[in-house]
Amino acid sequence: MKAGIRSLEAFLNRHPRIGLDTSLFIYHLEAHARYAEFADFVFRTITKPRHSAVASTLTMTELLVGPYRKADDQRVNQYYALLTTYPNLEWVAPDLSIADLAAKLRADHNLRTPDAIVAATVAQARATGFITNDPVFKRLGTFETLHLDDLPGGQVGQNT
Repeated sequence: MKAGIRSLEAFLNRHPRIGLDTSLFIYHLEAHARYAEFADFVFRTITKPRHSAVASTLTMTELLVGPYRKADDQRVNQYYALLTTYPNLEWVAPDLSIADLAAKLRADHNLRTPDAIVAATVAQARATGFITNDPVFKRLGTFETLHLDDLPGGQVGQNT
């Protein structure tokens, strides 16, 4: 994993403002066995002064579905308490300019609407990097995409 963390750190240093996909939040909040170390490193880094992150409010929708399905109000409140006060993390709601850019990205790259909204949010917020584990974002040239499975130690069975 050390080589993966070094690669992740280099990416974060190239991109002081990054976009975060839903998967990063899930890996961080649920201490995912394979990806938690990467996600935790990202969240520690964005608390530092030279770094910041942006996420679509659509991501919060995706994160809250599980706790609401389980009627786990305590978990819902924990998510809100942590994520809405996280240092240097900006939540951006879709507006008309994001909707317009999302439509263009969807048309040009055959994205699903939620992915197009997330990508448009990241672009509109002027993030130059985006961290995800969804390969669909690799086809966009709007920002540099880091796919966690591409990091050394990111894929199942790698021991670096």
